Amino acid sequence: MDAITKREREKETVSLMIAIYCRKKHGSKTLCPECAVLDAYARQRSDTCPFMETKTFCSSCKVHCYRKDMRDSIREVMRFSGPRMMFYHPIMAIRHVIESKIERKRMEAQ
Repeated sequence: MDAITKREREKETVSLMIAIYCRKKHGSKTLCPECAVLDAYARQRSDTCPFMETKTFCSSCKVHCYRKDMRDSIREVMRFSGPRMMFYHPIMAIRHVIESKIERKRMEAQ
């Protein structure tokens, strides 16, 4: 998988997870201001990540380039939305799991 595709998929997945979280936790059909800030921040971090080509996904990154407050927020979103992805976007959820496993095996082999 090339870096651009991987980067775009990571952003797409995180944005969807934030939207699911916001809809269920804040009752908003569009992103509330707090979730919109988190989404913009997460997208910006993905755009500037120097490790995108060699890491699996942000959720399993060991560098943690997010500010602490944003890292806490994104972790809460991931814990809430991760299991729900299967109900909202099963193809994306399965693709994410498969790609994560492939990337982990590739990293272990190096």
